[in-house]
Amino acid sequence: MGEKGQAVSKEITPQSENFSRWYLDTIRKADLMDYAPVRGCIVFKPEGYELWERIQGAMDRRFKETGHRNAYFPMLIPESFFQREKEHVEGFSPELPWVTEVSGEKLEERLALRPTSETVIGYMYSKWIKSYRDLPVLINQWGNVFRWEKRTVPFLRTSEFLWQEGHTAHASEEEARRETMRMLEIYREVVERELSIPVWAGQKTPSERFAGAVDTYSIEAMMKDGKAVQAGTSHYLGDKFARGFDITFLDRDNQLKYVHTTSWGASTRLIGAVVMVHGDDRGLAVPPHIAPTQVVMIPVGPMNQRAAVLERIDRLAAALLDAGVRVRTDLREETPGWKFNEWEMRGVPLRIEIGPRDVERDQVVAARRDTGEKTVLPMAAVVASVRDLLEAIQENMFHKALLFREEHSHTDIEGIEGIKEHIAHAERENGIAGWVLGGWCGAAECETKVKEETGFTARNIPFSPPVRKDVCICCGRGAAHTVWFSRSY
Repeated sequence: MGEKGQAVSKEITPQSENFSRWYLDTIRKADLMDYAPVRGCIVFKPEGYELWERIQGAMDRRFKETGHRNAYFPMLIPESFFQREKEHVEGFSPELPWVTEVSGEKLEERLALRPTSETVIGYMYSKWIKSYRDLPVLINQWGNVFRWEKRTVPFLRTSEFLWQEGHTAHASEEEARRETMRMLEIYREVVERELSIPVWAGQKTPSERFAGAVDTYSIEAMMKDGKAVQAGTSHYLGDKFARGFDITFLDRDNQLKYVHTTSWGASTRLIGAVVMVHGDDRGLAVPPHIAPTQVVMIPVGPMNQRAAVLERIDRLAAALLDAGVRVRTDLREETPGWKFNEWEMRGVPLRIEIGPRDVERDQVVAARRDTGEKTVLPMAAVVASVRDLLEAIQENMFHKALLFREEHSHTDIEGIEGIKEHIAHAERENGIAGWVLGGWCGAAECETKVKEETGFTARNIPFSPPVRKDVCICCGRGAAHTVWFSRSY
């Protein structure tokens, strides 16, 4: 049984039985996607794509409010471009798909399907930027990228995925670093406020740094199986790409200088994060701010008394639409119980039931997806009450996710053996090992040893950890950093 005694879907594997299977069952039954004929690729069905549009809209508005403009760059990138920044090409070369011939003729130079666009954008910036008057350049791109992953999971890790990638150029390191952090904060705000997912913001360790970056920062989210998802990254690139692509400008002092660049990105893996953070054994649960359908209205009661019910539903649906609520009415010839289960599985935040008695009493019954609670609402107050309920659901989903994260974040584990014992205990109990906060001396070999012996990787060095660690969790020497370690997607 689900919360408040509601039945779970028999078509979805319980999370406790097999979380991976639960995830795949949920995204298919909720009609978010289907598998494409090419390995590792998926089709975004309308329900899934609209989720992305809602996330996209929340980000795009904030990007534009901070002075960024959208542009588009080619998908095909000449092989020679990747050679201009050695670390960058080494980081992506195993995942690059190549176009090698056209109409049966070999190309003189191979063309990569972009894994990211720093190189082609660097080339264009070298043509556009000549003077300090041309700076800063604040551009974002919405598009698709390709990374030929060995293991794929729909939304979370696919051979082709949708994302945005911001690329900016600045006159100074200080300005570029300020931009890097500003964009990380925008990601945090969108994921926490719109997706109701709590995150830890922090700096990546050198081994987890973006290929070619000077510094990489991320927001990290905990899924219901205790694993981490990197929900967004922002990179300070220094003048590495500027030197590789000769992006120079004449400064106010009449000196020729290299620009300092940034890049930052978030992708459709956020859809997977929403599913894995909020979903339950009944299926999907979507925060109201990004839900394609916020309210579903369902008539109940005898069919021969439906005329007055349907008239009331039409009036109320129109009033909700006028108030900006995304509402649907389900008039299919199925039982109310079947419809209740169907829309719960699809994650619609609020259900409104109206029957003959409700019409007589001038009321409706509202059922919350997040708690299962039912509330009787006077008809005259429905629109205002629905808007209040949607905000309450949004807030409650965030706090439920935050509570889950706190319950599965471990700050008192010491040493690699301590991590191993913790993992063994978690696997016996509920399979959720969660995250471990540990000190790190800064030595690459210590980070590697933790990964090799426990399967936990360094997620990030949080800006504001719950406690500071003084001792390296691997070698026992003094800690230079406090780090979140966990398994991840």
